[in-house]
Amino acid sequence: MTTVKVRNIVLGEGLPKIAVPNVGVTEEEILASAKEIAAAKPDIMEWRIDYYEAGIKDNEKLIATAKALRDVVGELPILVTFRTKNEGGVLELAEDEYLDLVATVVTNRLGDAVDIELFHDEERVKDLVKQAHNYNVVVIMSNHDFEKVPAKDVIEFRLKKMADLGADVPKLACMPHSADDVLTLLSATNDARKALSTPIITMAMADLGKVSRIAGQVFGSCLSFGAVGKTSAPGQLSIKDLRNAENYLELH
Repeated sequence: MTTVKVRNIVLGEGLPKIAVPNVGVTEEEILASAKEIAAAKPDIMEWRIDYYEAGIKDNEKLIATAKALRDVVGELPILVTFRTKNEGGVLELAEDEYLDLVATVVTNRLGDAVDIELFHDEERVKDLVKQAHNYNVVVIMSNHDFEKVPAKDVIEFRLKKMADLGADVPKLACMPHSADDVLTLLSATNDARKALSTPIITMAMADLGKVSRIAGQVFGSCLSFGAVGKTSAPGQLSIKDLRNAENYLELH
């Protein structure tokens, strides 16, 4: 399996890396949260720009905030994510608005990596991936199902589809309703890890899915999301608990 470098960290080797979401709503909140996150020393900060309505409506403001954010966090890698409403985000954007926003993130290099959701116009998604690679921005392609865990072959198909579209790191998160659901996700992760040459990220959400967030090294997920303060998804652990749990399960 190839590894993927995001600024100064490497996905796909050793323990799963830890990303902490920044869900500030105003520039002041975003920068204050960034200071707290940087102090907790995660591997990556995920900037959830769907929380930042003023920045979404004003590209210049978004770009200015991104520059200020970089000054605050220094060399900490930044993943920029606009999560659409139907995949668990907070703001509604039309298809073209979403795709244009992702292009703005890429062409202004607002972060070291960008999240691009799988289920959008395929040609535009392919173009955005190419554009990201031209700008040396890592692509994490994602799909989120807050209703259920898809069938095992569907999970594997989606992860493979993302890799086929040029994603550096395919990502899938889903909502379990039973232990069997969690096993489905873990089994699909294990098989996808063997089938794909890219690192992958998977997780089952909520309390039932916590095991999937801490056992990434065993089953093949290269990144987990922890919280400093406010969580951005159900079942997210604090960065401290996540790091301790990952260390207990480390493979030697």
